[in-house]
Amino acid sequence: MDVIHEINRVINSDQHDPFTVLGFHIISHDPMRVIFRTFQPHAQSVRMLFRDQARHMYKMREEGLFEIEISDYSEPFDYSYEVTYFDHTVNTFKDPYRFLPQFSDFDSHLFNNGNHYQIYNKLGAHPTTIDAISGTIFRVWAPSARRVSVIGDFNYWDSRVHQMRSLGSSGIWELFIPGISQGQAYKYEIRSQDMRLYEKADPYQFFAELRPKSASIVWDIHTYEWRDQAWMERRMHSAPYDRPLSIYEVHLGSWRRDPADPDRFLSFRELGDLLIPYIKEMGFTHLEIMPIMEHPFDESWGYQITGYFAVTSRYGTPQDFMDFIDRCHENGIGIILDWAPSHFPTDGHALGRFDGTALYEHEDPRQGSHPEWGTLIFNFGRKEVSNFLIASAMFWMDKFHIDGLRVDAVASMLYLDYAKNDGEWVPNRYGGKENIEAIEFIRHLNCITHANYPGIMMIAEESTSFYGVSRSADLGGLGFGFKWNMGWMNDMLLFFSRDPLFRKYQHNSLTFSMLYAFSENFILPLSHDEVVHGKKSLIDKMPGDPWQKFANLRLLFAFMWTHPGKKLLFMGAEIAQFSEWYCKVSLDWHLLEHNAANRQIQHLVKALNRLYLANPALWEVDFSHAGFRWMDFKDVDNSIVAYARFAKDPKNHLVCLLNFTPQVHKDYKIGVPEQVKYREIFSSDYTEFGGTNVYNPEPLYPIHEPFGEASQHVLASIPPLGVIILKPEY
Repeated sequence: MDVIHEINRVINSDQHDPFTVLGFHIISHDPMRVIFRTFQPHAQSVRMLFRDQARHMYKMREEGLFEIEISDYSEPFDYSYEVTYFDHTVNTFKDPYRFLPQFSDFDSHLFNNGNHYQIYNKLGAHPTTIDAISGTIFRVWAPSARRVSVIGDFNYWDSRVHQMRSLGSSGIWELFIPGISQGQAYKYEIRSQDMRLYEKADPYQFFAELRPKSASIVWDIHTYEWRDQAWMERRMHSAPYDRPLSIYEVHLGSWRRDPADPDRFLSFRELGDLLIPYIKEMGFTHLEIMPIMEHPFDESWGYQITGYFAVTSRYGTPQDFMDFIDRCHENGIGIILDWAPSHFPTDGHALGRFDGTALYEHEDPRQGSHPEWGTLIFNFGRKEVSNFLIASAMFWMDKFHIDGLRVDAVASMLYLDYAKNDGEWVPNRYGGKENIEAIEFIRHLNCITHANYPGIMMIAEESTSFYGVSRSADLGGLGFGFKWNMGWMNDMLLFFSRDPLFRKYQHNSLTFSMLYAFSENFILPLSHDEVVHGKKSLIDKMPGDPWQKFANLRLLFAFMWTHPGKKLLFMGAEIAQFSEWYCKVSLDWHLLEHNAANRQIQHLVKALNRLYLANPALWEVDFSHAGFRWMDFKDVDNSIVAYARFAKDPKNHLVCLLNFTPQVHKDYKIGVPEQVKYREIFSSDYTEFGGTNVYNPEPLYPIHEPFGEASQHVLASIPPLGVIILKPEY
């Protein structure tokens, strides 16, 4: 080995294996002679401390390379460096270059083959103890890098001080730095093969600085003691498909703000005190949180992620979020996280051209960029990238006990031409537009997460007619548990925006969803995407005078809660907020103080959830024709439909009739499945909800005469722009 050449590479911060020069090296066995070297570019002098001795080290290079020869070396040999800097401060520390590699060949094999599903336990920054010395071990994947260094306050952000060791063909770089503990900010400085320098946040960081700062923070996420063992045990043995699922979708930064300081985010602890009791009172079964992974730009709502393993510092620490989840589980509330594995932002500290090459993305911009969002698309065909994303999904289930992931923008992953014009995309190897690598990644993701965490939910936000999104991968599907029903949502919002006078011309919008309702395991979403960017809030989409607007909203909610499929409602809709959602201000909670109509809508949503939870007919058979039967769908002129919902026991059923015009009907015929007495158990027109109180106080007795799709019918009063629900009494 040309020692001088290797020393020059260290001094020039261009060394892929600084251990060839630094640390200790045996130069003779008989007699035993060992030479120690350390590179301290900020040091005036260095002393080696060992066996109660302090020996000055020789400054062999003015750039700061110090060495000393020890002739009385014997194992074990514990030593430290005492460094006096030019400002006369003194620091004593253990040598980072005394340790053997800690990353095993087996770990390398699994990762490079895309199967190291808990790679987050290895890559990143991990406080640990090696040979009774405490510190932090840093590992990062940068296979094309020429040199990688850990930089931070602990070395004046100087890339010369802590140059990492390349672990060969694995592409992993590693360095254990004694004395580094939780709370230290750090980044990786990467020198590419063309000698360019990149300062990058850790892709596997567990915590990060609050934007606009972008450094990673060393954090031990293993110190939290969970209290939700009973919840986790129940979840493992209960599938969500025949269970009630009513989801409240929330953006934590704008659900509520501190009135005394509206620019301040509420912390996870504060949200635990306010949001959890609210969800429980409202009767929702699950909370879906828009992305809380670290992201630099508030207006991206968290969908442009820079920390796929990091809880955003906007609301507190990882342990604070764990406590929030624990409290949700203690109160019977499941947690679903939004997760965006389709694309990532181009911020300089993020994943783009991470080691000077297109590492996480594609080199060809026609494959690697997303023109609609100005982001980069993951290279799903690269095994380490696929492993990175699957491990991220597993991480939130493993370390944070989350109950499901809602996967964002699945359609953009499935199709190479998504949001692109001709010439802006490259066909797959068969000449088609399907992204074969992404499809394989999705199937792999869903198989692994469901196998390792029984009872969790994998939910696709997918807007096309791609086959089998929520069908098993074994049967040719994608393997998700659920799919958002974007078709139903679009049809309903368009239908409800029409003046009731003309709704009869769009009557098929009410019935069309039942042609495909059981082709997937659907969730009916009224989500954040429908109340931003000039689309208006839900209440503001409704036609008519103020009373009709509120009646229409009550009707929409009741239709959703009784329609086959699980439910999702975005925050603010339950209080009929007129303004569009904006991520930097609180919801308009003051409306509840000043307007009875807003309080009544909130009361309606609460009542619908109570009704939903109490009646298995509304959730036990959501994904089969056996759970639904039309009673009448042909009254086009009156814009009225009627249907029955069934539990696993067909006797346990409800009959729902919906009137989409302001016309009141008396003695209206409703077909019913059984020749038994029926009683009205709900009407959206009750006075307590702001209605006109047209309802049926007395039991309804069937007339044995066919009507609609039933062999018998009852006569009932039908409220304007309202829903009534009947239940049999045997």
